[in-house]
Amino acid sequence: MKGLRWICLVLSLAIALPAAAVQPDEVLEDPVLEGRAREISKGLRCLVCRNENIDESNADLARDLRLLVRERLLAGDSDTEVVDFVTDRYGEYVLLKPLTTGANWLLWAAGPLMFLLAAGTAVVFLRGRSRAETPVEAGLSTEERARLQAIMAQDDHTA
Repeated sequence: MKGLRWICLVLSLAIALPAAAVQPDEVLEDPVLEGRAREISKGLRCLVCRNENIDESNADLARDLRLLVRERLLAGDSDTEVVDFVTDRYGEYVLLKPLTTGANWLLWAAGPLMFLLAAGTAVVFLRGRSRAETPVEAGLSTEERARLQAIMAQDDHTA
C-alpha cells in the first residue's frame, strides 16, 4: 500500500512537469551548444502558442525556430547574435521578455505611472474634501418665521 502511494506521487509529479517538445533529432551532439540552445529557446515565444516558449511548444513553427537557433549556434553565432537574428526576422514579439528600449519604455512605465497618477488624484481629492467647510444650516429669517407662524395659526383654526 505504501509503495502504491509512492508510485502515485511520482507519476503525479511527472505529469505536472512541463514536457520539453525538443525532438531527439534536434538535439546537438555538443552538450555545451545544446545547453546554450535551450537557454536561448526559453526566451523565445512560440508565435503559434503565444505564451509558450519554443522549447515547450509542439507547433511546427516552434520546431523550425529551435532548428534555426541550433543552426546559428553551429555557425558560430553568440547567444546575442542568435536572438538578434531571430528578432530581426520575426519581430520583437518573438521575445518572451520584451526589451526596455525605444518606445517600449513607455509600455513598461505605464502601469507604475498610472498608479502614481491615481494615487495623487486620490490624495488631492481627499485633502480637498477634508478641508471643505461643512455647510451650516441657516436659521429662518424674520419674514420666514412670521410667515410660518401665520401658516401654523391658520392650520390651528381650520383643524
